[in-house]
Formats: sequence, structure tokens, C-alpha cells
Amino acid sequence: MSYSSDQASNISTDDAPAHRPFTDTQNTRQVPHGHHSVLHAEKLSKQVSSGERSLTILHNLSLSVVAGESVAILGKSGSGKSTLLGLLAGLDTPSDGELTLFGQPLSRLDEDGRAALRAGRVGFVFQNFQLLPTLSALENVLLPLELSPRAGENQHASQWLERVGLGERTDHLPKQLSGGEQQRVAIARAFVTDPELVFADEPTGNLDPDTGAQIIDLLFTLNREAGTTLILVTHDHALARRCGRCLRLVNGQLEPFQPAAISNGGGDE
Repeated sequence: MSYSSDQASNISTDDAPAHRPFTDTQNTRQVPHGHHSVLHAEKLSKQVSSGERSLTILHNLSLSVVAGESVAILGKSGSGKSTLLGLLAGLDTPSDGELTLFGQPLSRLDEDGRAALRAGRVGFVFQNFQLLPTLSALENVLLPLELSPRAGENQHASQWLERVGLGERTDHLPKQLSGGEQQRVAIARAFVTDPELVFADEPTGNLDPDTGAQIIDLLFTLNREAGTTLILVTHDHALARRCGRCLRLVNGQLEPFQPAAISNGGGDE
């Protein structure tokens, strides 16, 4: 999933109201009592025009995610995983259906309203890092705090760079950092606002296996410590197995899926 610098700066980033427990009909999973729904998608569809034809990417898709869950969404290349993630995050709008985020139906909000809802509550980790090239590591981590101001911003951002092992690289530009270091900056940026929900789109896609494994350990450690809800899009079975629930996107819909226990982390699902 690729976004412009303007989008990247606006999406990095009150408890949501409790909802009556319901059953996710696509996943036959009962929401535990005492857990509120962070995200609920009801019969989402997405069509795009391709010349004179209309291409259906997602069709009648439903999904519920409760606070504290970690959910992996797998699918072959071109299956619509990134399109789905964009819809779930409110970065794109569905052709049909309704998405509720933190108890707010997104169809009732314009683009600015959706950005305001995400501010401070949603973090993002991208395959391509999405760091602004003219800003230092510290300045990139500070970006979401401009939307969700707090006292001691610089110190707070510096502490997050320390936590991801980059305390000595705060003044470095992205081009002065390795791919793994850039992704560590991106993870610090995602968590700096103490978000309720983090979206990750192929977070190890541009990293070598060893670096990718370190990044995943870091991501899940921070996520567990913060108690954040995580929605992860990947084709990597080993990565998906780290999540509490795995779903596969097939023919525009989600179905329960058990990733293969394979040592190379591969698979194009």
C-alpha cells in the first residue's frame, strides 16, 4: 500500500463505547463479554473501473475486531489485501457497506473527520516505511504528535526511539539509516501516541529475513506491552502465526485460515 507524504503525515496517528456482544458471521467468533468492538465492517464491497469494465475487489465482506486482538489477514498478491486495509483504516471509502471505527460510522464523516478520528488513536507501519526524507528520525516520530499534542513531545519521541534501539540515531535522515533502522523509526512513529489500534501492511516486505525477524519481534513485543489492537496484512505465514486470529482473503471475502507451519516463513497467501 503506497501513500503520499501528505497522507503519511496525516494517518500516523476515550475509550470507544462498549457494544453489545455480537457474532462475526464470517468468522463464527463470539466477541468476549467485557470487550468492546474497535472495528466492525458490515458487508463491505469495493469496485473500481478498468476501462469499460467494473472490477470487484471486495464483495459483501464482514469483519469484527475487539480491543486487544491481533488479527492477520493473508492473501495472494492482487487479492485486495491492501485495498481492504485502506478501507478498514478509513483511508478509502467502500462502494457499498458500512464501517464503524471506535463506535463511529465512517460514512457519516468526511475525509477531515476520518483523519480527526484516527489522530492519536491509530498508528500505521508500512512496507515502504513512509518516512519523510527531509526530516530526521526524531522529527518523523514527532509527526503524529502534531495531531495529538502532549507535554514533553521531544522527550517522549526520543524515549520511543530509545525503545526501538535508535537512541543514538535521532538526528539521522532516513537515507542515513538502513532498511531495518527505517522500519524501527516507523514503528516508533506508530506507537508514539499510545494508539488503540495499529495497522501494519507487509511490515517486513522490504527487509531481509534476519532483519525482518527482528522487526517482527519488536512489533509484537511493543504491541503486547501496550495492549494495542493489531491488524496485520501479510503473505508471510510465519508472521501471521504470531497473531491470535488469522483470516484469508479469497474472492473478495474473508475466511478463517490456519497458516502453514513452515520454517522459511514463505507461502504466497
